[in-house]
Amino acid sequence: MSTPNELRLFAAELAREAGELARRRQSEGVALAATKSTMADIVTEADREVEAFIRQRLREVRPDDGFLGEESGDATGTSGLTWVVDPIDGTVNYASGIAFYSTSIAVVQGSDPDTWQNVAGAVCAPALDELFTAAVGEGAWLGDERLQVVESWPAGALLATGFGYDPATHAGDLATVARVMPLARDLRRCGSAAIDLAYVAAGRMDGFFERGLNPWDYAGGAALIAEAGGEFIVLGEPTEARRMYIGGPSALVSSIRERIENES
Repeated sequence: MSTPNELRLFAAELAREAGELARRRQSEGVALAATKSTMADIVTEADREVEAFIRQRLREVRPDDGFLGEESGDATGTSGLTWVVDPIDGTVNYASGIAFYSTSIAVVQGSDPDTWQNVAGAVCAPALDELFTAAVGEGAWLGDERLQVVESWPAGALLATGFGYDPATHAGDLATVARVMPLARDLRRCGSAAIDLAYVAAGRMDGFFERGLNPWDYAGGAALIAEAGGEFIVLGEPTEARRMYIGGPSALVSSIRERIENES
């Protein structure tokens, strides 16, 4: 049985290799493969290739573990561990030549996002040459630098968020922003939830909120925030299509939650 730190190191190796593959494919020219929820929500050939690369490496090295990926679905394992993979988080950025995209890989105990426990995670932003990692009980790291969430924001919190691709959701998302903005110094919308969460863990941004994420969008970043001394929570019932996800230091998470739950 591998330790959390050993799993962190393997997740980091996988994320770096997969991120480099994504970066190379981008430099060669991005081919669109399909759309997902809307015409604006795209998947590239690179998404599929990068996930297939990660999945094959896991079959070779950790064949007893489960798998949950954005592009190729899930597979049940026998070890109790599940690898949760977003091959390219921020695909629209990626296809547009914007540097804010990432490969996110998490290892969790269990298979249900509502009950699983973080074990390790890695978020690689290859175009930015940054690799964030975490392991339960071992902290969160950017290289040799240990990460810590920000504990005070006297000028107001610098908050990250994102919006759904379905135009029908935009008015509601903007209403949520208006409700939360009194807490904020300013807002950032980078286009990769995994990078947003990594930046919160690193103290570059103070907090994060967004509706409608999938488990692969947040699993790696949630592990980073937890090990950087913060909190990541989900609001709403599992049957809700667009639940709210909030991350950051506990006091800020509570303040954001209060404003969102008091939406009229």
